[in-house]
Amino acid sequence: MAEQLEETGPVAMGSWQGVLADLASCLRFYSRLPVPALPWEQDPHALPDFPSITRLVPLAGLVLGILPAAVLAGALLLDLGPWLAAALSVAAMTVTTGAFHEDGFADTADSFGGATRERRLAIMRDSLIGSFGASGLVLVFALRIGALAELVSRVDTAGACTAVLIAAALSRTAGLMPLVLLPPARLDGASHAVGQPTRDTFWRAAALAGVIAVVLGTLSGLDPSGIGLMLILSTASGWALTRLAARHIQGQTGDIAGAAQQVAEIAALVGLLTVVER
Repeated sequence: MAEQLEETGPVAMGSWQGVLADLASCLRFYSRLPVPALPWEQDPHALPDFPSITRLVPLAGLVLGILPAAVLAGALLLDLGPWLAAALSVAAMTVTTGAFHEDGFADTADSFGGATRERRLAIMRDSLIGSFGASGLVLVFALRIGALAELVSRVDTAGACTAVLIAAALSRTAGLMPLVLLPPARLDGASHAVGQPTRDTFWRAAALAGVIAVVLGTLSGLDPSGIGLMLILSTASGWALTRLAARHIQGQTGDIAGAAQQVAEIAALVGLLTVVER
């Protein structure tokens, strides 16, 4: 195996070893989960190769949604009420990801208060959170918790947990859109270092996300039109953040991708809510 890797490089993308290695790389990048090194991985702690792992981002999102969905189910089983159950579920996701996407949203919100492209990029790189970022974080958490709590009051526990899983997969796929459609805004940023995904791999990821949404939604009995709206609105929100980034900084950064994920998660939950009767 070692000789083969020396001769051919990383494990072939189409092999099951390559799929597992890319999934492990996705989970390490998107979360704080203690993902063990696989025997055939050359450097498990290296920056992920986004042109390769993009296809598995929806599956990684699905895995990341398991703990928040389980926490939601447990809280409802203990009869803690919709709002507390939703808050605990969102908290579980935040801990799982290390507030990875929330940090990107806060930096993006702060940066768009800058007057020039250079100033916006400088603000985005600053580790401090300003008034725009703090206000944005409060709103994002309120919208995520509120949407999930309202959904809990309208559907059964299985449906609500499934919605968490679907939103986790769809929103992370939508977060890829800026990375695919725009060039890196700076040449020394993380989004440039990990490589730009191709449109072909993105469409594969989008197809996988769609399959996950349809299959899980059908199995849990969610309204098909609601699943369709989750797909449409999460995609539209990712596109909107992409266009906003193109106008304000003429490119993309990892923070933009994080902001797109947060907005897409809210959009997906709201989309499902619009067709679920009280």
